[in-house]
Amino acid sequence: MEEIINIPKIVLHIHLDGSVDEKLLYEWSKEDGFDFSFEEVRKKVQVEKSCKSLNQYLEKFDLPCRLLNSKERLKKASQELFLKLDREGVVYAEVRFAPLKHLNNNMSCEDAVEAVVLGMNEAISNSQIHGGIILCCMRNFSFEDNIKTVDLAKKYLNKGVIGVDLAGDESSYKTEKFKDVFSYAKRLNIPFTIHAGEADGVSSINSALSFGAKRIGHGIRAIDSKEMIQRLIDDDILLEICVSSNYQTEVVKGNHPIEYLIKKGVKVSINTDNDTVSNININSEYKYIIDNTNITIEDIKLSNYNAIDFIFASDIEKNRLKKIIG
Repeated sequence: MEEIINIPKIVLHIHLDGSVDEKLLYEWSKEDGFDFSFEEVRKKVQVEKSCKSLNQYLEKFDLPCRLLNSKERLKKASQELFLKLDREGVVYAEVRFAPLKHLNNNMSCEDAVEAVVLGMNEAISNSQIHGGIILCCMRNFSFEDNIKTVDLAKKYLNKGVIGVDLAGDESSYKTEKFKDVFSYAKRLNIPFTIHAGEADGVSSINSALSFGAKRIGHGIRAIDSKEMIQRLIDDDILLEICVSSNYQTEVVKGNHPIEYLIKKGVKVSINTDNDTVSNININSEYKYIIDNTNITIEDIKLSNYNAIDFIFASDIEKNRLKKIIG
């Protein structure tokens, strides 16, 4: 385990609202008048073994989103998450969240973005970690609301925000329906990643790639098509893999495709998706993969090195990280 802890790590796929410290959530629930015990809070935000689908998994975000209702809390959650990742050996992290899920009478979407960026910057100034914030468009949001998110990303681009994403219920809201959102992001020169090929099939990945995505969140259904596997290799696409999350949502049963993908030559990064919801961290995720597959420490180190070329950052930052990870 010590060797795993000492690996300099890149994390590209982690959600802020799914990774808030349970003690903070318990404290905030008391402040907001909820009469939950700590164990009740944990049960509300941590996935059960009985979870059968992505939609059940997504229910665990309800309470964190209700409690992340002020600038102070968003800042604290962001700061604590980056500091936690730093303690786990993460040298660069891209944390994502949907600012429009945190609007209320006391907070605008600009307030939400600025709070999360401020929390990240304060963590960076007091640790070794670097990183950025990705803003999530949501599949169940209107076109107009998702355009607002893209406009927010443009407003704060290179000011803490580094890109946009598409998240949510993939099976009910098909990726192909969001072409115009990402055409707009592309015109504005905003980098983007898209959740695809998790709860939906190869067609979802095809749509994301047709929009111009060079990174795919999850993308595990690529194994259903030899042609897609070859396309990922030929077009130099990175898959943001989240093993434990895939099992918990039951989009994977049996052997996880990560080993097959790596051995075939597809570039992957290894991520946790949601530390609190999944009750994991990046070190436990590495250990699980090593213990349950033929993937080696060297494979994981290479995945981290390969991921650097896909981060939403400058060449200067990429070169700095390559020297660290080497």
